Amino acid sequence: MDKLKAVLSGEEARRDDRTVLETVNEASTLGWGTRVKGFVACFVVGAACTILGVCMLFLPKIGLTLFIVFYTFGNICTLCSTMFLMGPVKQLKRMCDKTRALATTIMITCLVLTLCAAFWWKNFGLALLFCILQILSFSWYSLSYIPCVRFVSLTLNIQISCISVQKQKAIKSLSACLIHVNYFPGR
Repeated sequence: MDKLKAVLSGEEARRDDRTVLETVNEASTLGWGTRVKGFVACFVVGAACTILGVCMLFLPKIGLTLFIVFYTFGNICTLCSTMFLMGPVKQLKRMCDKTRALATTIMITCLVLTLCAAFWWKNFGLALLFCILQILSFSWYSLSYIPCVRFVSLTLNIQISCISVQKQKAIKSLSACLIHVNYFPGR
C-alpha cells in the first residue's frame, strides 16, 4: 500500500537516485513467516538434490555426470536458502566480509570448476576432486557464521595432530625398549 501511495503522490519519481542494491533490498521485503518458509523450501530442495546426486553416482555411464549436476545444484540451492533469512543484499555483504571472503571465493570457484571439469574438460577425476573441495569449502564457509568455531576447529586439529605425533613417539620408544629387551634377555 505504501508503494502505491508513493507512486500516486509522485515520490517514486523523486527516488530515482537509489542504487541497485537498495532497489533489490526494497523489492525483497518479505514477512518473517514467508522468509522461514522460503528458507525451508530452498534448503529442502538443496538437500534433496544433494542426496539425489549421491544416489545417481551409482548409475552406469551417466551417473557421475548426474551426481556432479545434482550435487552442485544442491549446494547452490542450500547457499541461496540463507538469502531468505537475511535478505539477498545482506547475504552478499556478509559473503564478501573479510572473514568470509576467502572461503566464499574458494567455494564459488569450486562450484564453477566442478561444472567446467565435468562438461567442458570432460575430466571426471578432476570433477570429483572439485566436489570434494566443494564439501570442504562449503563446510569452512558455513563454520564462518558461528563465532570462534573455525579457530576452535583449527586448534582441535592441531591438538589431535600433536597427540598423534606424541603417540607415535611413545610407540617408537616402546618398540625400541622391546627390541632392547629381546636383544639383551639377561639384563
